[in-house]
Amino acid sequence: MARPSSAARPSSNSLSVVPKLKEFVFTEKLGSGTYATVYKAYRKSGSREVAAIKCVLKSSLNKASTENLLTEIALLKKLKHENIVELKDFQWDDTYIYLIMEYCSGGDLSRFIRSKRMLPEHIVRKFLRHIVSAMKFLRDNSVAHMDLKPQNILCSSSSDPVLKIADFGFAKHLYQDDTLHALRGSPLYMAPEIICRGKYDARVDLWSIGVILYECLFGRAPYASKSFKELEEKIWDSKPVELPYGVEVSDECRDLLLSLLKRRPDDRISFEQFFEHPFLDLEHAPSEKCLPKATSLVTEAVELDSKGDYPAAIKHYCEAVSFFLPAIRYEKDSKKREALRKKAKEYINRAEELKSQLKPHRDPGSTLQRSTSKNNEEELVDLYKGCDEMIAAVKLSNAAVIEEDQEDYELALKHYELALGTAIQYLKSEQKGRRKDLLRECADKWMSHAERIKSYLAVKKCGSVEEQQEKEEETEQSFLSTVPCRVQ
Repeated sequence: MARPSSAARPSSNSLSVVPKLKEFVFTEKLGSGTYATVYKAYRKSGSREVAAIKCVLKSSLNKASTENLLTEIALLKKLKHENIVELKDFQWDDTYIYLIMEYCSGGDLSRFIRSKRMLPEHIVRKFLRHIVSAMKFLRDNSVAHMDLKPQNILCSSSSDPVLKIADFGFAKHLYQDDTLHALRGSPLYMAPEIICRGKYDARVDLWSIGVILYECLFGRAPYASKSFKELEEKIWDSKPVELPYGVEVSDECRDLLLSLLKRRPDDRISFEQFFEHPFLDLEHAPSEKCLPKATSLVTEAVELDSKGDYPAAIKHYCEAVSFFLPAIRYEKDSKKREALRKKAKEYINRAEELKSQLKPHRDPGSTLQRSTSKNNEEELVDLYKGCDEMIAAVKLSNAAVIEEDQEDYELALKHYELALGTAIQYLKSEQKGRRKDLLRECADKWMSHAERIKSYLAVKKCGSVEEQQEKEEETEQSFLSTVPCRVQ
């Protein structure tokens, strides 16, 4: 802790005393609350570090606000995480207590949402991952925030924001079975149990995250109201939260959102389930862990490739790239980022080459083989004359041949499998003889085609995640670079 500042002098009217710190030059006011005002400031010496300084007027502090402030200072000194606003130092004089904090030039999330109106789902997932990363860290340190809202989440910049949780005045150290009774948080983001029951626990943070997710996607909170009376009625209403009509979200996003916004805490998704939810896909979130995973997978892919196990090689190449892309986003050095991007492109290209090799190709030159196959199927139809099921199966296999030539592999596979299912049923009861031998020969052929197509379709799907990630990155850059709407 730094020594007290003597820059500001006490006054009979403390409200007229301008906050000052001898090491800093105060510039614009960033915001103000019940008992504090936040200023942007520059350090006078050295690298002219930019800071956000929260100036708390001592005379405005009652017992509760003093406890909140002490809680915030104690927690921020302890909690060091890239998605939590850093407390660099704190000082005091006769009039003010100064919290010298990390400066976030992008403002708060509320302002960002208003400037864009609604955020695309992939950007919402990116932002939610930032919040989740901080929440996992808080959970590991047995802390609940208790006042999560867009105004308490800051953006590191406007161009490529990293979200950082701030304002820990209501935060609570958690112990097993710890429940609270005091009214905490902001009504629009409060979990229903806070107001309706007056008894609650850390699960209120999950509700608040659900409200923030809802607001990011739809531009307003689920209980947005024109008056406090209207808000109160909505909070007390037992009707479940519904998503706005006409706005499309993915099934995974919808599932997570509605799981967070369950009115009863016992029905709400747990923290563990939340952290593992497929919409978040935290395994592929940009982090220092991505590059080692990508490197390990690509090493295995190259080895499988050299052994000729192409289906497995393709899978490993694609999985490697799915970690290379977030590793690229995590890398801060532009040269290293470009080198990683080049490598990822090489592996994508190699996977595509192997897919092309595995693509089912019917040899148009093998006329004798095709003729034999056709003759066998015609003979099979004659041998099963009067049996509608087997005749239909042969017709399905003929349709599958045409669909395979036309590269309609999904439909071809479906028809081969239907024909094969009928053939297997008849083989079970068929007596020895020409009919059974011919049926087995045709069934083996249909199975061979089906397995080849199935193998190709399995590897064909590899890479779709990478393509989607690349597309999202492009659209994100375009979205963030657009001129924002005017914030009222």
